[in-house]
Amino acid sequence: MANAYKTCGSSLSETEFEMVKHIIDMPELEELRLSECSIYKVPYNLRKVNEDAYTPEWISIGPIHLTKHQLQPMQEHKKSYFHFFWERVSNEQAMKSFKQYLQEKEENIRECYADKFPDISREKFVDMMLLDAVFIMELLLRNCHWKSERSKHEHDYKQTKSFRVKHSDDLILTQSWLSKNITRDLILLENQIPFFVLQRLYDTVVPGDSKKDEHNAGFVDLAIEYFAFYDTQMSSSDETKRVLDKNQSRKNYFSGSLRSSKKHSKSKNKDRCNKSTKHFTDLIRYFYLPTDWGRRNDCALHVLRTATKLQESGVSFEKHMNRRLLDITFEKKPFLSSFLCLGCLPYLNHFKARFRIPQLKVDHTTECVLRNLIAFEQCHYPDKPYICNYVNLIDSLIHTQLDVELLVEKEVIVHELGSDKEVATLVNSLSKHVVTNSTCYFETINELNKHYQNVWNRTMAALWLVYFRDPWRASSTLVGIAFIVFAVFQFVRAIRSLFGR
Repeated sequence: MANAYKTCGSSLSETEFEMVKHIIDMPELEELRLSECSIYKVPYNLRKVNEDAYTPEWISIGPIHLTKHQLQPMQEHKKSYFHFFWERVSNEQAMKSFKQYLQEKEENIRECYADKFPDISREKFVDMMLLDAVFIMELLLRNCHWKSERSKHEHDYKQTKSFRVKHSDDLILTQSWLSKNITRDLILLENQIPFFVLQRLYDTVVPGDSKKDEHNAGFVDLAIEYFAFYDTQMSSSDETKRVLDKNQSRKNYFSGSLRSSKKHSKSKNKDRCNKSTKHFTDLIRYFYLPTDWGRRNDCALHVLRTATKLQESGVSFEKHMNRRLLDITFEKKPFLSSFLCLGCLPYLNHFKARFRIPQLKVDHTTECVLRNLIAFEQCHYPDKPYICNYVNLIDSLIHTQLDVELLVEKEVIVHELGSDKEVATLVNSLSKHVVTNSTCYFETINELNKHYQNVWNRTMAALWLVYFRDPWRASSTLVGIAFIVFAVFQFVRAIRSLFGR
């Protein structure tokens, strides 16, 4: 019994244990290793707001939803993909070696989960991890090859040797609705396996001819290509290729190093990627963080005003092009912005107080993505809650339908929902039960509030909204002012001529 109440390197004395033994029903308390965890069950207070956003609908990955009856039909597709991957590899020894690796790392893999699943035996856990890892790898490889072949206007997957899979034979890739649902399930926090398992499978088992695709320079690139839909900087696979080719910083970010220095080899970058990226949910989070993120967290002095209130103080909302979702800035020139009513004229941006926000595309998957990223940060990044800070900022901007209408008019938000009111309801619900002690936008919020509280800014904003809201109105106003000045000048001249006589 002495071992039954030891935990975290300390233990209860027999007297202490006697006092609380009736509420301790665990035969053995495991040592807590929170630093090793990266895959969590969503906290109850977050889950109860919208349980569907955290629950897989089609496929189970990992142990958390393994026994869900409604997800069992996809097990057959996993087996089919396992068969195709076996033919692709054509290396029985490599597959056995990978399974042996999983057996050796079984305890390490379990430590990645907040729950340890004692009811799942060692053999079942390893087999599950093998089947899920192979399914994901085959899916990502097929997706990459399919995009490559589709760009060449061909309909077949072409592989070397005897391996050949026709596009029409693949249910997941041919049925777009199913493909999108599978992708959605693969980003859920509770539906993950460790990234290092997939990286090991790619490095040691995937044959070289499957790595020669133009889109595929490594497993990180393979994953980026598959989840490109969720990357706010990429709208198509062609753009994905263009950005990856022209801007190597994307790969550098996920690999945790800058490839601008040619001294770092490809293997070192992959090793660092294994250490920095925990799983696909973590990968999606990196899609939204700027590569040069250097902001510190602190508490804002006041809550940010709404979008319509900020506009009434002369803040100009602008869509920030070619930026990551969280790269929000507020820019104003100390002296010139005092005459912000002139900012409506062409090429006079220096007179504006510019609140620049990357475009947020809201569709029926947005809530699911953001909620899982929020849940992940609440559990794993409590000191770096950047997604939570972003959602709180947008929530502060939007209180009513009018705020959404303004942001939609400025193209800061585009959405596929039924109405602007639905967008407001969605945004306002995202922050419910989310706890943060600081924000990375505290400087931006303080500057915006300081701008709002300045009476002169609100006065100039009133002039701007009434007389300078657009170039036509501004030009008419300036013509009117010029006419009044000219009339006054003529009147003074006439008076002088009259009395001068």
